[in-house]
Amino acid sequence: MTQHVRVSDVFARIPEAGPLEAPLGISQTGPTATWLEEFTSDAERGVHTGFWRCDPGVSEWNFDGMGEVIHVLRGRMVVTENGGEPVELGPGDVASFPDGWRGTWDISEPLEKFYVML
Repeated sequence: MTQHVRVSDVFARIPEAGPLEAPLGISQTGPTATWLEEFTSDAERGVHTGFWRCDPGVSEWNFDGMGEVIHVLRGRMVVTENGGEPVELGPGDVASFPDGWRGTWDISEPLEKFYVML
């Protein structure tokens, strides 16, 4: 069955924030509020999709055992892989964080994204 959702409706209905925490992002700038709504999940295949919002802040990320592809819908951030160059991402940008990627995300404006974890 085809699933469909209006993105503006998703972010309007996500009611409560939770803290950014392991196993993925670990805040480096104090408590950072995040919101999440899963869209699809196939645990057998290890594929999950959804929508995510995060307040500004700097966090460390460790993609061990999985990867993520994101499509930035709103906001801005700079991602820097350990030992790599900073990359600025904004609305309309797509980025891939393969299994094993480690680095920092510096979110300068509240960020909304669609993600695929695999």
